[in-house]
Amino acid sequence: QVKLVESGGGSVQAGDSLRLSCAASGRIFSSYGMGWFRQAPGKEREFVATIAWSGGSPNYADPVKGRFTISRDDAENTLYLQMNSLKLEDTAVYYCAVRTSGYPIDSGRPWNGFWGQGTQVTVSS
Repeated sequence: QVKLVESGGGSVQAGDSLRLSCAASGRIFSSYGMGWFRQAPGKEREFVATIAWSGGSPNYADPVKGRFTISRDDAENTLYLQMNSLKLEDTAVYYCAVRTSGYPIDSGRPWNGFWGQGTQVTVSS
């Protein structure tokens, strides 16, 4: 069992920055991938960024490339998402996820794992 708790969301203006955190507890294996997803009102949940728990190159969705950075602190079992140059369209509930089996978390194909409860990010002009 893995528990994920996100924090760091809030209301900011366009162009501002935020850093989201995801504290993970439970049995986290080095083979697990972790990532961030988001869901805007009236839209489906979409992939944002992913990183392997044991390292490796991160991967980002095209809309956030060059603005968002995913990282993790192995010692603290914490995943981060640094969001810079925020845009109105980044407004969404952001979810942390850990993949325990199945296809890669950014593949768009089925995978199994755990989700956090989400944290709201609101960007205004």
